[in-house]
Amino acid sequence: MKFPQFSMLPFLMVVVMLSLSGTTLSHPHWDFLHCLSLRLANYSTISKVIYVQNNPSYSSVLNASIHNTRFSTPATPKPFAIITPLKTSHVRSTLYCSKKHGFQLRIRSGGHDVEGLSYVSEVPFVILDLLNFRAIKVDTKNEVAWVQSGATLGELYYAIAAKTNTLAFPAGMCHTVGAGGHFSGGGYGTLFRKYGLAADNIIDARMIDVNGRILDRKSMGEDVFWAIRGGGGNTFGIVLAWKIKLVPVPAVVTVFTVNKNLEQNATKILHRWQYIAHKLPDDLFMNVWITKVNSSQVGMKTVQATFRGMLLGGVDELIALIQDKFPELGLAEENCNEMSWIESVLYFGGLPLQSVDILLDKNALPTLSLKAKSDYVKEPIPESGIEGLMSMFLEEEADNAVAMIPAFGGKMDDIPENELPYPHRAGNLFEATYIVQWTKEENAESGKYISWSRRLYSYMTPYVSKSPREAYVNYRDLDLGINNNDYTSYEQASIWGFKYFKNNFKRLVQVKTKVDPMNFFRNEQSIPPLLSPWKKKGN
Repeated sequence: MKFPQFSMLPFLMVVVMLSLSGTTLSHPHWDFLHCLSLRLANYSTISKVIYVQNNPSYSSVLNASIHNTRFSTPATPKPFAIITPLKTSHVRSTLYCSKKHGFQLRIRSGGHDVEGLSYVSEVPFVILDLLNFRAIKVDTKNEVAWVQSGATLGELYYAIAAKTNTLAFPAGMCHTVGAGGHFSGGGYGTLFRKYGLAADNIIDARMIDVNGRILDRKSMGEDVFWAIRGGGGNTFGIVLAWKIKLVPVPAVVTVFTVNKNLEQNATKILHRWQYIAHKLPDDLFMNVWITKVNSSQVGMKTVQATFRGMLLGGVDELIALIQDKFPELGLAEENCNEMSWIESVLYFGGLPLQSVDILLDKNALPTLSLKAKSDYVKEPIPESGIEGLMSMFLEEEADNAVAMIPAFGGKMDDIPENELPYPHRAGNLFEATYIVQWTKEENAESGKYISWSRRLYSYMTPYVSKSPREAYVNYRDLDLGINNNDYTSYEQASIWGFKYFKNNFKRLVQVKTKVDPMNFFRNEQSIPPLLSPWKKKGN
């Protein structure tokens, strides 16, 4: 294979730069840095691209995109170096040197991996941080856009809205999530009942494979293109950019919020919601958040179900629809607001309804420690089951916990489960994601919060999908099973793989075997290849 070669820098200049960064010629990882420095263009480029541990900017670069402070402790394994490439040749050089000198490569776009796998490893590793790969080009005439993997969803939405108020993209609600990781796992948000996942609306990509080749959809082939749209990141290669299909939205949408606590029949209303929400028109998005809140009784707590939604239409149409199909909710005009689609992004993202410029602010929301788990529900949960769920949110550890429950149906019912790696389509009433959070200062007590999360997950066992118990890869959960660092059998990876991908896991393994047979791109839950020793056993 051929990688870009640059003129060798004056050796003394490289030594001085690396020494200032805290690295000397006697450093055990000098070979990696020396390899990389020879392939970068000049001194100023090296200083902007390579951050080693004694570099004054190392910690700020590392922490800038950590959105789970559970993995921002002194005990958390740190990368030997962080590489922030400015152009494609830098990415290829990092790949080459990592392979040559035995470093595991972790690829970070937005840093929202809930298990920290894009920036933490138990073996010597470097981070390839795509924070400079954030260009977005919107073509309203052809209703498409190119977005680089390091761009955030907020930046993407902002760029679309700067050009038009009648086109959008069906991706997630958190504006600081990186496009690369989000798209790699499927990605859904307020438009998914109308248009499917983010991954369903990707029409091309630009990727670097393990051999350093730059590929597009045609040259990578349909199997690889299928796999990168939902098969999880850091597995098949380094996706630098995605071509996405924009979708039409009306100039005015209507959002609503209705809060019901236990004293206001939240349990019965949520029970009824299960039978209705997935059958509603696909122009309507609905979800429910379950949280602990203050009770009207002083010093007491209760549990609240927050019913939120958005209709691609006006307020009169929304109220008429809900009063007809779901009168138990008691939706009134004062619960509703008409706005543009881009304003709805602020609304569902928990941002102030002021300037959309806040979508460009990666620090607009607080960063906490968290543990996430997910389920898919195919049959309505009985009232008694919901009562038990609600009661768990009254426990001490649930002060900052939430269950997020988006209704499925609509377009999701029309897409075959093998269309993309993401298999959770027809037959699902809703997904349930359980997130428990705590402050960074409470990390020493993280065990009690994680234990609560596991108890909640155990409690839900009778009410959720079975054989396999399905889960969403973008809410990664290492409790489901992990790979070994080197050799992982198909059987071992199947324990978690079928939960995320169902039977699509088999095809993902086949694709992985073809494009990365030596398993260079790997993490604790990346797709493993079928290596020759397994094939000899008939696997």
